[in-house]
Amino acid sequence: MTAAARAQGVVPLPADPMDVSTPLVTGLGLDDVLAWTPGAAVTVRQYIADAQALAGRLPPQGDLINLCEDRYRFAVGFAAGLLRQRVSLQPSSQLAHSLLQVAEDHPGAVCLVERDDVDTGGLPRLAVGPGEGRPDAVYDIPAIEHTRLAAILFTSGSTGRPQPHRKHWGRLVRNGRAEAAALGLDRQPHVLVGTVPVQHSYGFESTFLLALHGGCAFWSGKPFYPSDIDDALARVPAPRMLVSTPFHLANWLAAGVSGGRVERVLSATAPLAEGLARQLEAATGAEVHEIYGSTESSALASRRTVLGAAWTPMRDVTLQADGDVTHAEGGHVEGRVPLADFIETLPDGRFLLHGRHADLINLAGKRTSLAYLNQQLAGIEGVTDAAFFLPDEAAASEQAAGLTRLVAFAVAPGLGSQALLQALRARVDAIFLPRPLVLLPALPRNATGKLTRDALQTLYRREVLGESA
Repeated sequence: MTAAARAQGVVPLPADPMDVSTPLVTGLGLDDVLAWTPGAAVTVRQYIADAQALAGRLPPQGDLINLCEDRYRFAVGFAAGLLRQRVSLQPSSQLAHSLLQVAEDHPGAVCLVERDDVDTGGLPRLAVGPGEGRPDAVYDIPAIEHTRLAAILFTSGSTGRPQPHRKHWGRLVRNGRAEAAALGLDRQPHVLVGTVPVQHSYGFESTFLLALHGGCAFWSGKPFYPSDIDDALARVPAPRMLVSTPFHLANWLAAGVSGGRVERVLSATAPLAEGLARQLEAATGAEVHEIYGSTESSALASRRTVLGAAWTPMRDVTLQADGDVTHAEGGHVEGRVPLADFIETLPDGRFLLHGRHADLINLAGKRTSLAYLNQQLAGIEGVTDAAFFLPDEAAASEQAAGLTRLVAFAVAPGLGSQALLQALRARVDAIFLPRPLVLLPALPRNATGKLTRDALQTLYRREVLGESA
């Protein structure tokens, strides 16, 4: 907590706060900086004024589909919704078709936008502009009841229809504080520069909630290219934390990042290769950390990648095994959430991930997972990204006959496939060695850093089968 926050009477969250309310922003006072924009630093006081001004322009009814890519404008829209008791609807896709599907279950929903060219599929829209409010009229930070439904985050679901995941205000408060404590940001707040969309669970928690309830500030933009990242980091004061994905981090490293630009790096959405983490720490002098969780569960654990594979659960979060399925509950987790990963609990309370249930492979009576194989390949010195793949063509016939031939793709500048296979032979059973191992300049990860099965299947057809697109 800053000196300004203490002077203005900001108080900690009670030990069991679920039946009370908490201010919109905690850990920062009215005149502390919450956001950095290209035009100016924005204080909490200005933020509340802008949110109040937008709240006054909202239509009488309808939840808010917040499509603002600018992190500050998103924040204004989110707070305006809270002030008018509207829910922030945050789809995983901004395609008009997905928005219309969300709107079917939320009649009267209004899209918050920052640009006129955003296609909302004919849904009503409202522009969010910064600097609309009068900060001289703000004297305190409004409080929100913990039982208030604040946001619904959506995943695509197995049917392709957006699947809702409800987030209540009290849990979001705990979420921001638990992550700040796990990363040490409660002791030394950082300015957060995120390459990930703020609507998605990772960006929402690790750039937005860390600012509201972790005492941090955030950069309003969403840099994508390495030069954009460098420019954003140069525009904010130290200490700075880059919130990103393995995809963005590998590109940033390849572009020639130098030390002194960032003090901490946070990665999620896909496993971070141990080798890439080592290279990042050597190049930047920053500590590289990872977050584990999901949209359903929120963030659950963290680790510093170069220190080993074990994850440390966040404050008050517990993992309970029920057969092969592990459930998360407690703390900021909404209910009791089944996890998609095989989890091994360690005696000291930490845990290991052994891959997703859907990734299990059984060859000649030996079991492993694609995630474990990915980790072993990515852990080889010089490998910055890697992915094993079981082609669709092999899934039924070859696996049934015990003849499965795994394929692997890797990004390893300066290394050859034979050298990598030799190093991999020391890490995994020979039966799991890929045939072939294909070296590439980059893997086709999407905007959030995920490597979908469809993308890998396309890569397999092109690089292994020689089929044209």
